[in-house]
Amino acid sequence: MMKCRVKWLNHMSFVGESGSGHSIVMDSGPDTGGRDLGVRPLEMLLLGLGGCTSIDVVSILHKSRQQISGCEVTIEAERAANVPRVFTKIHVHFIVSGRELNPVKIARAVDLSATKYCSASIMLGKAAEITHDFEIVELDH
Repeated sequence: MMKCRVKWLNHMSFVGESGSGHSIVMDSGPDTGGRDLGVRPLEMLLLGLGGCTSIDVVSILHKSRQQISGCEVTIEAERAANVPRVFTKIHVHFIVSGRELNPVKIARAVDLSATKYCSASIMLGKAAEITHDFEIVELDH
């Protein structure tokens, strides 16, 4: 079982405490009474997706003996116009850097994460259309 706790600080600021002992400040913008002191809760969902899928992809690429030296993910999401403003489309873009990288193995790692291993992606995919792509940055020897 996974547990966490969220405590109100003041205005619209909250501190989230994970079961593993880490904390993060969340806040809203001034338009909703916040002071812009932390990440937005829905941004946290996207950050969680990015972290979850990145762990999968890096792990799979290491196991397939790819010489990766970097993995960055950018995520763009569209939300519904009306309340509840759920995510409707999410695009996950991987930027993988290294030497002699095999695009077939990277595509396979991204696909395995998206369809089999990434719990966050699979959960969010029940509400939003999620697409993935990648680019390779080949580093000099």
